[in-house]
This record gives sequence, structure tokens and C-alpha cells, in this order.
Amino acid sequence: MRLLLIVLVLLTAITQYPLWWGKGGWLRVRELEAKLQAQEEVNEALAARNNALAAEVQDLTAGTDAVEERARMEMGLVQEDELFVHLPGAQAQQPGQSSGSPASAGSPAPPSSGSVSR
Repeated sequence: MRLLLIVLVLLTAITQYPLWWGKGGWLRVRELEAKLQAQEEVNEALAARNNALAAEVQDLTAGTDAVEERARMEMGLVQEDELFVHLPGAQAQQPGQSSGSPASAGSPAPPSSGSVSR
């Protein structure tokens, strides 16, 4: 009887070893699940970026408003019937920057340049 018990315990240990520490064991599955979660987060961020780029492409191809805005902001262009007015001492705001700095968050920043229609 004692021999049978020892054999059964050994067989159980032999069958449990690959389950826990083998090539497809639980530890490897947990490691792969962590890698999968990290890759899914990267994929979500890239999908959001792709959606934003696709929306920008559609906006640029479908309408002229986005093209006009880019021409004004990045290249400083004005239309034929407009007059460009430069305010001395004011810095031009670059695209993508916020209008106020942390030090002047309570007060609005003065406009840097503007256009006046005739």
C-alpha cells in the first residue's frame, strides 16, 4: 500500500511539472498575457493617432478651411482683401502652443498679430 502511494505521488508530481514550469506552463502564460496587455495598449495609442491623422487628411481634402488655417498659422499668409497688422513687442504664437504661460494663467495674453478686413 505504501509503495502504491509513493508511485501515485511521483506520477502526480511528474504530470504537474510541465503544467507549472514547462514550455506552455502557467508562468509562461502569465508572462505572455502581460506582453499582450502591453501590446494592446500600444495598439490603442497607435489607432488613436491613425484616426486623428485620417480625420486631418479628410479635413484637408474635403474643405478649404483647414488649408486656409494652415496657410495663415504656419506660413503667415493673408487673403488679397485683408491687411496684416503687426503689433510691436508681441511675440507670435506658434501652432500647437497654449495661449498663456503658467505664470500668466490668470490674465489673458495680448494678441500677437491680426488681420483687418478692408
